[in-house]
Amino acid sequence: MKHSESESSVLEFKRTIPKDDQIVKTMIGFCNQHGGKLVIGVANNGTITGLGEQEVQASLEAIDKAIYDACSPPIIPRVYAQLIGEKTILIIEVSAGMNKPYFRKSEGLEKGTYIRMGHHTVRANADMIEELKWSAKRISYDCTPVYHADVDLLDHEAIQRFLEKRKVKGDAIINYHTLKSYYLIAEEHTKTYPSVAGLLLFNQDPQYYFPEAMIICTHFRGNEGRDVLATTDCIGTLFQQYADAMHFLTKRLYRSFKIKNAEREEELEIPEEALREVVINALVHRNYHIQGPTKIAIYDNRIEIFSPGVFPGPIDLDHLQTGATYIRNMAICKVFREAGYIEKLGSGLLTLFRTYKQKNLKTPQVIQGQNYIKCILPRETAAGPTQKSSDLEHILKIFDYGSEITVADVMERFDLPRSTASRHLSTLAKQGQIKRISSGRNTRYTKT
Repeated sequence: MKHSESESSVLEFKRTIPKDDQIVKTMIGFCNQHGGKLVIGVANNGTITGLGEQEVQASLEAIDKAIYDACSPPIIPRVYAQLIGEKTILIIEVSAGMNKPYFRKSEGLEKGTYIRMGHHTVRANADMIEELKWSAKRISYDCTPVYHADVDLLDHEAIQRFLEKRKVKGDAIINYHTLKSYYLIAEEHTKTYPSVAGLLLFNQDPQYYFPEAMIICTHFRGNEGRDVLATTDCIGTLFQQYADAMHFLTKRLYRSFKIKNAEREEELEIPEEALREVVINALVHRNYHIQGPTKIAIYDNRIEIFSPGVFPGPIDLDHLQTGATYIRNMAICKVFREAGYIEKLGSGLLTLFRTYKQKNLKTPQVIQGQNYIKCILPRETAAGPTQKSSDLEHILKIFDYGSEITVADVMERFDLPRSTASRHLSTLAKQGQIKRISSGRNTRYTKT
């Protein structure tokens, strides 16, 4: 017989009763996030194995006290037995704590704080502990004040443009109430400061205050991160970072194209809609308290988007297509949504999987690591050039996506000067692998 649920960030199975310290760590992990249940007498695959009556009775009398004594602030679990068929299981259950961070007394706050990471309980680092403190206060980090910045540093012209173009129409007047309603400013001790979101969204140099709040985009040759073809740092406001990252990605990826009615129609090798949603998610939902950049890497067979911070809510990685969403950055999310970058909350991952399925591409992967999320987008060019392929072979690969190419196509795709792009095409023409079909500014090449 199988248990009706499967393991997740809020449910863990154990075949036998673990040692007290293992139980304590798991309960702390649950309390520090979204609550959860430890079910004992069930194998990892969900098969109900059951426990002996004496084991259950002894645990019912001792476990709750052991957890209470070992934790700070105190954790009071619900411990009970349940009969399923002819087998008895033991359940230890706790709710999400209100006084985070919870930690193990014997190890102290810095070493004894634990959180749930997918199906596992792991020790929290300093950044995670700090985020737990914000969570306990019901405060979104991006709404907090930046004490060493002046409120006049907010770019009022940029805010004015946002107010005039936003989806929710209203008075486009910049005043205290407007700035406060979008959490772009924060008050403390009768003084007004710009908020984290205010500087990230509407300051001309956000990296002065948040040096790591940027995106590093890199294009590697082959399937490993060794030979760099191109790289760029996307800085500025979050809006500018989005625009620069999308420009880098769409410039470096292959496009299929055809001539129709004397006009050229193009289509990106992977769904551009999916790419856009993943980049927006990385900007809107990342943990800006963590000192580390967002990273985007292009390989021959995939694109990887690495974002600091774990999911802000109890999302099951095995069921990402349900549309469930949890907001970490309340202010950033609100502004992006009203600026028209987000159509509907929770639609990002749905769009990712839907558009990939429509193009019959390999399913994307979403991985939650220790304080990071990585999204892997398979490329249609997975069987394309390897690390040892020459530049000429890379150019020939473009013909897989269209019957004709120009010098400008090669320049843009490989970030080459016109002289080099022209030389490579001339070499291929001399080898008989391509032929020129026109001349002058309209010079085009086709594969022989």
